[in-house]
Parts: sequence; structure tokens; C-alpha cells
Amino acid sequence: MSVDSIAAVAASQLAEAATTAAPALAPQLQEGFTQMVSRGLDEVNTQLMATQADLQQLATGNVQNLHQVMIRMEEARTSFQLLMQVRNRALEAYQDLMKMPV
Repeated sequence: MSVDSIAAVAASQLAEAATTAAPALAPQLQEGFTQMVSRGLDEVNTQLMATQADLQQLATGNVQNLHQVMIRMEEARTSFQLLMQVRNRALEAYQDLMKMPV
């Protein structure tokens, strides 16, 4: 069995599934996007809360590895910056759509 035949079968099955399930996918895509955004917000919030706890432990002197605290702080900062950039881009796209004439 060759790779080309597997790819052809997979492509035909995907095309068949797309034509039969297209109307049912719209609500699932919306829920998927909402869940994806919620999951992303939860992950960023969890990182920020963990960083806050690490900083409190650092202030009390209960930290064994300063490098890990600093790495987690940078990861949380980068995640938050990414979240803000995605938010800004989504807001700009919304504003562009609202400016379009109907």
C-alpha cells in the first residue's frame, strides 16, 4: 500500500464528510471558538496567579530556585502580551467591519 493511495482515500473521506456535515458545523465552530478563547483566558489567568504565588514565596524567602521563578514570570508576561495583541487585532477587525458600507 502506498502513501498516495492513503492520501487519496483520506481526501475523499474528508470531502464526503464536508459535504454532508456542512450545515451542522456552524454551531460547533462557534462553540469551539468560544471554548478556545475561554481556555486561553483561563490558561493566562492560571499562569498569572502562579506567578503571583511565586512572587509571594520569593518575598518571604521560601524559594529554592530563583531561575524557575524568573522563567515562569517571563512566560506569564509573554502569554499576557500575546493575549493583549490578539485582543487588539480582534478589536481592529471588528472596527474595520463596522466601517464597511452595507
